[in-house]
This record gives sequence, structure tokens and C-alpha cells, in this order.
Amino acid sequence: MTRILLAVLTCFLFALAFPSHAAEPRQAPTDQERARTVYIFHQPIVMLQAKFGLTTPEERVLRIRNTLRNFTRDDVNAPLKVIPVSRYNQQGRLIVMNGKPVMLLTDGDLDEGDDLTLDQAAQRVLARMETQRTALRDQYDSGWLALSVVKTVATLLVLMVFCYAAYRSWRGVTRFFHLRILENRSWIPQNWRRFIGAFEARLYALLMILLCVIALYLWLSWVFSLFPWTRVWGTSLGDWAVRVVREIALSIVSALPGLMIVLIIFLITAFILKLLKVVLNQVEAGRLQLPGIHPETVGATRKLISVGVWLFALSAAYPFLPGANSLAFKGISVFFGLMLTLGSAGVMNHAMSGLVLIYSRALRKGDVIRVADNEGLVSEIGMLATKIITRENYVVTVPNAVVVSGKITNLSAQSQNGGINLTVSVTIGYDTPWRQVHAMLELAAKRSGCVDQSQSPLVRQLSLMDWYIAYELQVRLHPGQSLAAARNELHAHIQDVFNEFNVQIMSPNFVMQPEGTVMVAQENWYTAPATPPERGQ
Repeated sequence: MTRILLAVLTCFLFALAFPSHAAEPRQAPTDQERARTVYIFHQPIVMLQAKFGLTTPEERVLRIRNTLRNFTRDDVNAPLKVIPVSRYNQQGRLIVMNGKPVMLLTDGDLDEGDDLTLDQAAQRVLARMETQRTALRDQYDSGWLALSVVKTVATLLVLMVFCYAAYRSWRGVTRFFHLRILENRSWIPQNWRRFIGAFEARLYALLMILLCVIALYLWLSWVFSLFPWTRVWGTSLGDWAVRVVREIALSIVSALPGLMIVLIIFLITAFILKLLKVVLNQVEAGRLQLPGIHPETVGATRKLISVGVWLFALSAAYPFLPGANSLAFKGISVFFGLMLTLGSAGVMNHAMSGLVLIYSRALRKGDVIRVADNEGLVSEIGMLATKIITRENYVVTVPNAVVVSGKITNLSAQSQNGGINLTVSVTIGYDTPWRQVHAMLELAAKRSGCVDQSQSPLVRQLSLMDWYIAYELQVRLHPGQSLAAARNELHAHIQDVFNEFNVQIMSPNFVMQPEGTVMVAQENWYTAPATPPERGQ
């Protein structure tokens, strides 16, 4: 038993580690001062400075350590004493344990800055060593160890009960919110209650986990301090917790001025954006005119200004953020910069194309356009893509870069009242008078209910082909009229009118050698429903 105690004493009695506060030892020692300091259980006892002959203070510390390694349990049970002695013509105080010398303290070991006499210094060293000896003696007592084991088991049961109670309380909170959702008794709307209830339950679970971790940490620190083999771990855990809490508190206090500056910057930024929003709303409503800003571009301008102002505010506030100069912030900045560089090429291309569409006013929401193979109503012009509702009631998303790089046909850009122009084409043989074709197309337009009759239909002869003439009919539709529905109705009336007057439409194309000359006699120029002009006109 004695040998076991000696082995434990050898491992834990003296160690070189970070010191705490003491009278003679330095509070922030250098490596040399630490080598001259005697530590017991990580507690500084005294720093030796005197040199005896060829023996340096560092060697004296090593000798004291070797001396204490040879002490037995009976020696540890005996109280320490101070005996006045004289060594090398110097007055000294010898500290003995059970009649065996432990340490010699002389005038040369005193520091003038401590302002202590030799007896006062010896008594302080004796008190520190006596505290460690008494604690060691009590903890090696079998009764003490048995009591410590009982305390450990009892507190472990308490800790387990606490963790189980925290778990049960979380389950109870979850059931409570679920019951509130089912019974719809909350003053919060039902759709919000489902989200907020789950969020509150998870927040409560996080709080319970945090409390259990803190309880486990405190339990470990206290249990480690009960046993001599783990006492240094308990002290380290306690010191670490205090140091972390102190550093967090100091960091929060030191960060408050910077956070106040950041808050002021953001408040000023929000106020500026509020003023700009008021001004831009007036421009959008047409009550105010600013050079270069049109009502249809106010939305994009507001977003661009907001992004620019917030980026400027963030740049101004960045140096005042806590930890802005730390390596973590620098690493995050490099990471986001790399991600922006790798992923922004295509995105920026579409975004800039979207700005070109908006500020060029080539199209706007509600216009009927034709882009590539898509024809329909513009439902949205985003920063990255334009959405078109086709005649099949499909939503086609076209990237802005594709829209800008191709040809855009805006069918409703010149319309003031919302109606759009519709053109249809037919091909008729040379044996049909062109005046009759004009009249038949105009008649078909008058029969169509989707056509705005206040605008006269317009017929054009587009080209003289090999076997037929290409005619085009242009009409104005009523506001809000579907382009696909109007084209369908107009095509139906054209077929009906041409069938009524026995005129063949040459579409699809066919080729046949005529038996005679294909021409229209002058007396047939005004075949019904065409009417000749009045004489004199």
C-alpha cells in the first residue's frame, strides 16, 4: 500500500504547469522562472532564486522533487514545521516533514518587490504546503474514498434523473403544441401555428440538451475533484469553464461599441432606402419625372439601388463586426469569393441580359411577343429568365440571354388601348380577281366578333408567286382578346367566305398545267362581293 501511494505521489505531487496567483511566485512567469518554481498539484509554492555554491535554483527544485518522492504515507500524515538554520553564512528557514528536510528558504530567495521578511515568507510557504499535505492526507483515507464513491454514484443518479426529466418535458411540450394544432385553440393562425409549434419544440429541445451538457460538465468537474488521481482534471475543467465564460463576457463587452456602430450604419442605410422608395414610387405612379428613369423600369432600378446601397453599408460595417480580422472571417470571405467566381459566369450573363431587357423597354409584363418558336403573353420578366404563357396555356421559361441574343417581336408595343394586330395569309390563284379577294377577306374580318370594327381591316398583296398570289389580312383585335382564339375564328370565316363564292384557296400548294390562259376578264374584275367605285372617283 505504501509503494502504491508513493507511485501516485510521484506522478501527481509535482508538475510544471500554468500557475495561479501566489505571493512570491510570478503571476506570469517566463520559462526560466517556471523552472525555478516549486509546484504541488499545479499550485505554485515558491520561486527559488539563491544559488548555493555550484547548485543553481533549477537544480534545487529538482532536488526538492526527488526528496519528496521518497516520503511515505506516515511522513505525509505528520505536520510540516519550520526550523531556523544557517547555511553558507546565510540565515535560512528549513521546512521539515516528520523530521525529514523538505526545503531550505534563505534571504537570497526573497524578492525585494514582495516586501517580506524571511520568517513571513517561510510561513506563507509553510501554509501553502500544509494545505496540499492535508488535502492529500484526507483524500488517501479509505473512509474519504468510500464517501467519494458514494457521492459519485448518488450525483450520477441525480444527473440521470435530470436528463430523463428534461427528455420527458420535451415530449410533453411537443404533445402540447400538437394538441393546440389539432384543437385550433391558439391565437396564432393555423398555418403559422404548424410551423411555429415545431420551431418552438425544437428550440426547447436544444435548450434541454444544453442544460444536460452543462450539468454533465459540472458533474465531471466535481467528481474529478473528489479523487486524488483525477483532482488535477477537475481543477482544469473548472478553470477552463471560468476562463471561457470570462473570455466570452469580455468579448461581448469589447464588441458592443463596434456593434453599436454597425447598428447605426444599418439604420442610416434603411432610412436612405426608405426615402428612395418614396421617390421611386412617385416616378412609378407618373407624378414625378427623373431623367433616365421610366415607370416600367422603376422596379429594377429599386432593386439595383437597394443592392448597391446595402453592399456599401456592409463594406462600411465589416471592419466593426466582431472577429472581422480573424482567420475564420478571412477564410469565409475567400470561400464565398471562390464560389462567386466559379458560379457567377452564367448567372451574371442572364442577369445582365435581364437588365438590358428592362432598361431597353423591348418588352414588359402583359405584352404579346414572339421569341424564337414561342408566341404568347409575357407574365414575368425576372432577373434571370422571362416567362411566357403560350396559346396552349403553357408557361415557357426563356433565359434572358436567349431572349436578348434572338429576335423579339412585340405584337402589342404600338397598341395604346390594349388591342393587338393580327395578320393571316392566304394564297389565291391568278384566275381570281384581286379585288374580289380583297373584298372576301374584308368580309371575313367583319364577320369575326373578336375583331375591332372601329379599325378598318387592311389587305396587302405580299408577293406574286409562280402559281398564285400571296395575300395578307391585318385586323385589330379587341383589348384582352386571345391571339390564338382570334386567329382560329378568323381562319374559319375566311374559309366560309371563299367557299360561298366558289374561290379556291391554293394552300397547300399544288402544280398543274392549265388548259388555257389564266387571266381575269375585265368584266369580272368586280365579281361579288366586290363593288366597283362610283364614276368620277
